[in-house]
Amino acid sequence: MAYTAADVKNLRERTGAGMMDCKKALDEAAGDFEAAVDALRAKGLAAAAKKSSRTAAEGLVGVAVSGTKGVAVEVNSETDFVAKNDQFQDFVRKATEVALSTGATEVEALKAAAYPDGGTVADKLTNNVATIGENQQLRRIKHVSVTNGVVVPYMHNAAATNLGKIGVLVALESEAGADVLEPLGKQIAMHIAAAFPLALNADDLDPELIARERKIASEKAAESGKPAEVQAKMVDGAVAKYAKENALLSQLFVMDNKTPISQVVEQAGKAAGTKIALVDYVRFQLGEGIEKEESDFAAEVAAAAGIK
Repeated sequence: MAYTAADVKNLRERTGAGMMDCKKALDEAAGDFEAAVDALRAKGLAAAAKKSSRTAAEGLVGVAVSGTKGVAVEVNSETDFVAKNDQFQDFVRKATEVALSTGATEVEALKAAAYPDGGTVADKLTNNVATIGENQQLRRIKHVSVTNGVVVPYMHNAAATNLGKIGVLVALESEAGADVLEPLGKQIAMHIAAAFPLALNADDLDPELIARERKIASEKAAESGKPAEVQAKMVDGAVAKYAKENALLSQLFVMDNKTPISQVVEQAGKAAGTKIALVDYVRFQLGEGIEKEESDFAAEVAAAAGIK
């Protein structure tokens, strides 16, 4: 499997490893990007906490809440210039409100829904592309809700009200009043924006991610040369650490870096005199997971690494 200068560049940004280490890893992995990531991590050359958050995708994330329901929607554009356009912002805001009111959970369902200004959401999107002169895409949607409690929205790096680069929703189930739940929800939302949890709890983590971490930990343990039973404990410990650091409820609260989020919620409930449960959340970061396009820097990588 061949690879390009852009692959080397992206691998550097994904892992924090050196250029030549990235090139060697891609050589050994026959161009398989994810296998190269795993190889660098197994050798201790990659920063395990690196996330694929640096992307070339632009646009906006929108959030909307009504009563006990909330939704986040991501709409992509080609440039940040368009993301600052009033017409584009109005579209993202209204499309998010349509997603909330209709309950649409899939992009195609949202596109087919009626748009407030007439026609469908898809019609308005097509018109925007024609009038603004840049490709735009509805990318994803996620809803959260509670039976009794609140859904708290938070926007990090806001471009306008409920529009920005990182949108978060926190669903708190409780009999407590909004005066208790909303400040708590905002603090947790700010934590989520900063800490990037991958699931609410350890059991919800993607089994493929856990299997991948176990494989990486096994390779590291094997290099230690220690007895098999010691290696097994090392692997189990590494996997448990990964789960703890990436599940929201077990993450340490960024405000004090010592209290698990589960305890933050429990303590708030005790102070309020009623149980509070963190039942769901959404974290949409603009462009996460979208591959970058090759830039001028890739040419520099190619020249240094001898890649065409």
